Amino acid sequence: MSKTKKTETVAGTLIFVLIICLVCAALVSVAAVGLKPLQTANKLLDKQTKILEASNLLAVALKPENIKVAGSEDKSIVSTYEKYVVAKMIDLDSGAIIDGDVNAFDERKAARDVTQSIKPKNDMAGINRRANSAVVYLVKNEQGQLNTIVLPILGMGLWDLMYGFVGLEADLNTVSSVVYSDLKETPGLGAEVLNPRWKALWPGKKMFNEQGDIAIKIVKGGAKEGDIHGVDALSGATLTSNGVEHTLHFWLGDEGYGPFISKFKDGGLD
Repeated sequence: MSKTKKTETVAGTLIFVLIICLVCAALVSVAAVGLKPLQTANKLLDKQTKILEASNLLAVALKPENIKVAGSEDKSIVSTYEKYVVAKMIDLDSGAIIDGDVNAFDERKAARDVTQSIKPKNDMAGINRRANSAVVYLVKNEQGQLNTIVLPILGMGLWDLMYGFVGLEADLNTVSSVVYSDLKETPGLGAEVLNPRWKALWPGKKMFNEQGDIAIKIVKGGAKEGDIHGVDALSGATLTSNGVEHTLHFWLGDEGYGPFISKFKDGGLD
């Protein structure tokens, strides 16, 4: 083979490879753009599902009589959420309800923006920065009365931040549920926060003692019977268990939802 033909063959191969790369890149880009609405919808559905679970309404949404057509579970979850849940944006420093697009608000994005966030003075949850605002979820019962308030939470586990929701009854003390939705903990260890048996330990527990101090604790070796503030630690996952406790103490405190809780107890939402 002559030197000229060899050069032409190499050039042709490189051009072919370049064309294939450009075509593949274009296909990936088109797929990403096309799938984004579906990804956004799925993300919203997952959030609504977790909020319903935190307020003990997921079982209502999934009742057979509410799912009349096979595969209609998603529609039932959305309709149940829209019927019972009202989202409100609050200013975390004052605890006051403020104007804002609750659907567009992205806590993670806001926390990364230094103009929309602060660095906590006591960052026991290990979040680095806390958004200035948050969205809370007011959940009504069939009579239209406030039944549960769901508060988003996040804090460091063993490997990374863990995102979830804590549902509190209208007294903003009694736990309805604690539900984690996004984490990278070790399966069988820290990821046991997703285990229904561990989640079943939370309903009825009290976050605050009679003096109004945060009293919830994760107990290594298991909480004593009748301990209204104690929840069993996760076996073999001390750091994740500590992370859950620190997360709750931060978000129920002065730099979290503390001002909102105080304002609510003093005069409700008016």
